Amino acid sequence: MHFSELGLAEEIVRAVHEHGYTTPTPIQQQAIPAILAGGDLLAGAQTGTGKTAGFVLPILQRLMARTPRQGGGHPPLRALILTPTRELAAQVEESVRIYGRHSRLSSMVMFGGVGINPQIQRLRSRVDILVATPGRLLDHAGQKTIDLSGVEILVLDEADRMLDMGFIHDIRKVLALLPRDRQNLLFSATFSDDIKALADRLLNKPTSIQVARRNATADTVAQRVYSVDRDRKRQLLSHLIQRHDWFRVLVFTRTKHGANRLAEQLCRDGISALAIHGNKSQSARTRALSEFKSGRLRVLVATDIAARGIDISELPHVVNYELPNVAEDYVHRIGRTGRAGAEGEAISLVCVDELDYLRGIERLIRRQLPREVVSGFEPDPDARPQPIQLRSPEHLQRDGGRNAGRGPARPTSAERRPARTHRSGGRYR
Repeated sequence: MHFSELGLAEEIVRAVHEHGYTTPTPIQQQAIPAILAGGDLLAGAQTGTGKTAGFVLPILQRLMARTPRQGGGHPPLRALILTPTRELAAQVEESVRIYGRHSRLSSMVMFGGVGINPQIQRLRSRVDILVATPGRLLDHAGQKTIDLSGVEILVLDEADRMLDMGFIHDIRKVLALLPRDRQNLLFSATFSDDIKALADRLLNKPTSIQVARRNATADTVAQRVYSVDRDRKRQLLSHLIQRHDWFRVLVFTRTKHGANRLAEQLCRDGISALAIHGNKSQSARTRALSEFKSGRLRVLVATDIAARGIDISELPHVVNYELPNVAEDYVHRIGRTGRAGAEGEAISLVCVDELDYLRGIERLIRRQLPREVVSGFEPDPDARPQPIQLRSPEHLQRDGGRNAGRGPARPTSAERRPARTHRSGGRYR
């Protein structure tokens, strides 16, 4: 099948071909006709399957083919795409511009961490498609600098991650600002009970698409576990990178502080590395991603939240320096490699403290991961597990230790973003 057979306009097909694609992926083959039909959609697909084009292309087609709703005199905003992170928002809006280059549609990206005034200025001109993070969008709505009453199509991209990040209340606030008569598209890599509940409230008799087994990992990704003592992980990581001459290595840590510390240690080992996480400025995050994509930077150390939206066509190695405490996050992490049919490698450095996490991951993906031990890094057979500190002492003091050992609590609104007067510097938007 070719894109020309999916009912897309010649201008869109031409842009797709100019970008180097001729054959749609499975999610695109199913999602594009369903969206063009005008109904709501619930779509499940692993990251890297082409889902962004799966909704961008038919949105462009529908907006090109329909006369916009009449507003007050200002051209109406017609499509709204919500994403959990800045990086993903920027990437999706770039796809809108690439595939819509031969149309007359205009687009804009909106997120926190940058000045709001240039965004206000941009909103004074025509914007057909807006890609935004929830917090900054609500900032504009609160200042009455944006009108959402003409939105015809709503997309929740990576809805599972938005819920994980505690954005459900922000999403509900956004929904209350939209017209009832609209098309809703919900995309999620995994389907928790919370996602199903959101879909039940949001979607009206949706078409359901799922192109991979629930919570599956890509067959093109070789997964393995290296057993190692907790205090020798950094030495083992440096050894593996240097011995096997790895480049473009994406390494995951649980915390921002851990990401900073590991990047500094790798640099001392002679391995170029930078950290990327929510506390980094937008310019620092953009620079780190640019250097990593270009190959000038050998290792990018990231937290789960910051890594969302990283789309690199050739990313051969993903390393779980620390296993995630939420098993579904393992699927998201290793989905950054092995994209679009390419081969990739996912390595997990696992100490005795993380064996319960490893068992949870294996139950989720329904397979046992092969274990290996590197000579010279054999773990101590008498080592005993220690509790993994998932929450800061301030959290434990604030809640009286009631949740100690239960893993991280869902962030409060105050934790998700700073106080009202400083919201433009929000960490996650």
